[in-house]
Amino acid sequence: MPQDTQESRLTAITDATFPATVLSADRPVVVDFWAEWCPPCRAVSKHLAELAEEFGDTLRFVTLNSDENPETTRAYQVMSLPTMLVFRDGRVVGSTVGSRPKNHLRLSFARHLDG
Repeated sequence: MPQDTQESRLTAITDATFPATVLSADRPVVVDFWAEWCPPCRAVSKHLAELAEEFGDTLRFVTLNSDENPETTRAYQVMSLPTMLVFRDGRVVGSTVGSRPKNHLRLSFARHLDG
């Protein structure tokens, strides 16, 4: 599933790294909650990797395996996968649940760049 590589620009995070990576970030962060058993999560992951390239340094994209990191998943009441939460200044400012076309995701995330 998602790997932390330069090509994909997706960083895998955990319950332990979530606060420093997401809540203390200096820019908006999209957190992709996914699981290995979730086929729609794979399609979304591909879109997110491509969007991470498009957005460059203005928006960070990270992935969190919900099965392996239940604490954060519960804390943000993620009930369906995939779920993408957009964080800005430590707060959730947007969400998308379920598989969506890349253009839908692009427009949804772009809204959060200018505050």
